[in-house]
Amino acid sequence: MSTEESQDDSPEEEEDLQYFVRIGGADLDGTKTVERSLSELDGIGTRTARLVAEKADVDRNATFGLLDEDDIDAVVDIAENLEDHVPSWMTNRQNDFFSGETTHLVGTDVNEKRRHDINRMKIIESYKGVRHKRGQKVRGQRTKSTGRSEGTIGVNVEEIREEMEDDEGGDDE
Repeated sequence: MSTEESQDDSPEEEEDLQYFVRIGGADLDGTKTVERSLSELDGIGTRTARLVAEKADVDRNATFGLLDEDDIDAVVDIAENLEDHVPSWMTNRQNDFFSGETTHLVGTDVNEKRRHDINRMKIIESYKGVRHKRGQKVRGQRTKSTGRSEGTIGVNVEEIREEMEDDEGGDDE
C-alpha cells in the first residue's frame, strides 16, 4: 500500500512543480535543488548560491520548483539585488568605470558588460585591447609554443613524398 500512496503523491507534486524559474533574463531548472540551480546562473557560484538561500530563509537542498511562490520570489529578489545583501568585496562589479557604483551582475548582463569592457579596451588601444584585437592571449600566458592558429608547424611527410614522386616521374620523361 505504501507504494500506491507514494505513486498517488507524485502526480500531485509534479503538478505543483515549476519546471522553469526566471531570474535575471535566464531560465533556471526547477527540478534541481536551490543551490545547484542558482549556481548555473552566470554571476552566481556555489558560495553565492548558498548565501542567497540562507538570506531568503530557504533550505538550499529543497527542490527549487516545489517552493512556495513567496519563497521563490524571495530568492529571485535577493539574487537580482545581491549587492544590497552581501559585502562589497563579494560583488562582481566593483566601482564600475562609468557610474562608479558597486553592483552585482546576474544572467545575461554579465556577458553584455564583458563585451562592452572588451570593446572599450579595443577603442582606447590598451595593451589588453590590442591583444584582443589581434586574437592573441591576453592574460600573460605562454605563446611561444601554444595558441598557434595556423596549420601544421612540423614537417609534412606526405607532401615531401608527393614532391619526390613528381620529381622522379618528371626525370623519366
